[in-house]
Amino acid sequence: MNQVETKFTHLDADNLMPSMVDVSDKKVTRRVAIAQSKMTLSEEILIHLAGNDIHTAKGPVFQTAIVAGTMAAKRTADLIPLCHPLSLENLRIVISINSPNEVVINCTAIVMAKTGVEMEALTGATVAALTIYDMCKAFSHDIVIKETLLISKTGGKSNYNG
Repeated sequence: MNQVETKFTHLDADNLMPSMVDVSDKKVTRRVAIAQSKMTLSEEILIHLAGNDIHTAKGPVFQTAIVAGTMAAKRTADLIPLCHPLSLENLRIVISINSPNEVVINCTAIVMAKTGVEMEALTGATVAALTIYDMCKAFSHDIVIKETLLISKTGGKSNYNG
């Protein structure tokens, strides 16, 4: 069996120690990443849906989740040790109800940088989902964060469309 030597991008040349990726020789390009989180909420929660939001004593759930996801995306390098700090050019989180019990959170992050912005998009979508969970758990713990995934990324040496 042939063994392919794998070089992890966040390890040093000997594949032993954690190391930030050196992006100093890369060109600054416009980079866009879209991430998505999906979750299911019980009927006990969704009966509080009015208009395009769930209203609780803590406030409007989706609006709060958008703010929390935005704040988290801006702090991604503080949360994930080997991420480069990026100055986001734009970040947009859209929350919708896809089916009777499924909430979909889409987070689009845009940056002019030497490195990708997918971790910021993933962080934004994830923290928005966690915020919805936190704000709705008083109604019911029948909440499932099903998945978080990268939908697409463009602007680097390799684009991705999942």
